[in-house]
Amino acid sequence: MEKLLNAGDNGYRGATLDCGSGHQARFVDYRGKGVTTVLGDVKIDRGYYHCDSCHSGSIPKDEELDISGTSFSPGVQRMIGRVGAKGSFEGGRCDIKELGGIEVKTKEVERISEGIGEQVQAWWKMERQVVQQGKIISMKAAVQKLYIEMDGVQVPVIPRETEGRKGRNGTERAKTREAKLGCVFTQTGVDEKGYPVRDDESTTYVGAIETAEEFGLRIYTEAVRRGLKYAQTVVVLGDGAPWIWVLADLHFYGAIQIVDLYHARQHLVILANLVFGAASMKAKQWASERRAQLDLGDVEAVVRSIKRLRPREASVKEEARRTVDYFHSNAERMRYADFRKQGLFVGSGVIEAGCKTVMGQRLKQSGMHWSVKGANAIIALRCCQMSGRWQEFWEVRAAC
Repeated sequence: MEKLLNAGDNGYRGATLDCGSGHQARFVDYRGKGVTTVLGDVKIDRGYYHCDSCHSGSIPKDEELDISGTSFSPGVQRMIGRVGAKGSFEGGRCDIKELGGIEVKTKEVERISEGIGEQVQAWWKMERQVVQQGKIISMKAAVQKLYIEMDGVQVPVIPRETEGRKGRNGTERAKTREAKLGCVFTQTGVDEKGYPVRDDESTTYVGAIETAEEFGLRIYTEAVRRGLKYAQTVVVLGDGAPWIWVLADLHFYGAIQIVDLYHARQHLVILANLVFGAASMKAKQWASERRAQLDLGDVEAVVRSIKRLRPREASVKEEARRTVDYFHSNAERMRYADFRKQGLFVGSGVIEAGCKTVMGQRLKQSGMHWSVKGANAIIALRCCQMSGRWQEFWEVRAAC
């Protein structure tokens, strides 16, 4: 391997070459560099150029071998990116040593993993730019039913990332930032009982700690890539958070909007427990009757029943008012009987599971606190890998 890498001109490009800033860099000498590869450590000689105008050096061979700024080969970098996305950086260091016999420091696993994650983000940014230019990058010519689901999950961050931000109670300083996660999947048919069936391996993810506006462009790009423009039916599923429906109206106009049935039921259970007493028979009976109405999509009946309640406590009255507003504003998103007749999903279980597997399992381990930049890099890595795009990313990376 070492002989092969040192064969040829070792990056010599003549006495001078363009430094990239309009000046000429001059050849200085050949310089050695130790590189850790999948097969072991090697030493490579490379031609070194220096630009007197820019006061900077360049090594063409490092760029050709993709080892600029690192002593690890692309193969080792890929291994590190894989383990860095799976678990803790220290655990990744141990896995690399155990499985590959390669010694790396924990900090190197962190640095390389986050660096690759940033490259994944740059790749996705290029895709967004293509979509914004009106070009289509769809991977499919036709889709029967395309689903878009969105949710948010709190990620623990270092103190400087919450400067000026209040916690959920409105008093203490926030300790987390909300990461938004979106998934896109397809459905072709239903089972023998008429329940919808998600197409195998059709789920892809995108996510980041960012504003709803930025995330809207991210999830829209992924939906376009997955065949949004050619889908016969488009469905947006969410838990009722207002930002989800703002994005749905903005980027997926005309799509069927559905509030997750189980979140809607939960609102009824919470209110029943407040009014009649937690876990009381009266609360269970009232909630059960309202769930039956909700399953039929009779939201108006649910609202009337809530309005007939006569809670005494002011806080419970306020909760009842908010619940009425919730059902009233989402009424057309809760016609569950009609949705089921169309063979559609009415639950957002896919994105809820994604929040746990994509985000929670990696970013919310005991003692972890992230910078926004670091968290977004790891989120990008995990979304890329869990969306089945890992190989595609490395192919695009190699071609650039």
